[in-house]
Amino acid sequence: MTDTPARLLNLLSLLQTPREWPGSELAERLSVSPRTIRRDIDRLRDLGYPVEASRGAVGGYRLVAGTAMPPLLLDDEEAVAIAVGLRAGAGHAIEGVEEASVRALAKLEQVLPSRLRHRVSTLQNATIPLTRGDGATVAPQTLTALAGAVTGQEKLRFGYRAGDGTESRRLVEPYRLVSTGRRWYLVAYDLGREDWRTFRVDRVTEPFPTGARFAPRELPAGDAAAYMARSMARARAQGEVDLDVEFAAPAEFVVARLPAHLVPVATGPDRCRLRARVADSVEWLALRLALMDVDFTVHAPDPLIAYMRDLSARLAAATEPA
Repeated sequence: MTDTPARLLNLLSLLQTPREWPGSELAERLSVSPRTIRRDIDRLRDLGYPVEASRGAVGGYRLVAGTAMPPLLLDDEEAVAIAVGLRAGAGHAIEGVEEASVRALAKLEQVLPSRLRHRVSTLQNATIPLTRGDGATVAPQTLTALAGAVTGQEKLRFGYRAGDGTESRRLVEPYRLVSTGRRWYLVAYDLGREDWRTFRVDRVTEPFPTGARFAPRELPAGDAAAYMARSMARARAQGEVDLDVEFAAPAEFVVARLPAHLVPVATGPDRCRLRARVADSVEWLALRLALMDVDFTVHAPDPLIAYMRDLSARLAAATEPA
């Protein structure tokens, strides 16, 4: 193999396998002399790859942990596995998965060959994840489009559905993506409203980077996380209610069917009670409780009790014969 760049890539691919490679075996694999292997090892070290050599009659080489993350070479199966894992984590906003995972997914999908991109999509579409929470999932394509616009400082158009169902089109200067564990949010400067806004990403549709670049504005708060926390605190203060529900089931049964931020307390071997301050709508709360598959009693808030009584009457009427 006389093409030095291609040979270095092949050598790097072998070294990234977790084992020690005798110099003679590497030379045989790449059809070069042991001296050429030693020179190529020195080239990789100059590029920042920490290749360790062992002493002995045969000698050997292996890639070890260094002080920085060097580029990795992935085969087809490894690339597909990583892309699917990142999509699953990002799409369901798993707690602890932050913006870095979305940036990694955007970089990976940008360079994936079309055949691998098709395999990733096929596997993703054929997989149904078992999740907790309110079921607000995000299409990975939406996340990567937003992440690309944030990184490229590119104006972004998208459709948006507000909490009351109002549809609108937005043109924004995207600033950061923020994960709260339950949901993803986009912090952006809304050019139509001439003000900073936060957008729930699961309500964003058809994101379209316009290609027009912009100079980043200074965020009112110190960083996106602080701005997001302030925005959420303001929203909670405006719409919070005290929820009080008693369930005729063990706490471990109920907790598995509730969003992670709602945790009931056991009041007996087969009973538990949930008291929490929440900012969710009474419609959403009624739906979540109705889908619990367990008997329960709502003690508060009064608007939820009234709504569930009305809903119960409408459901009963819907089942009466004409």
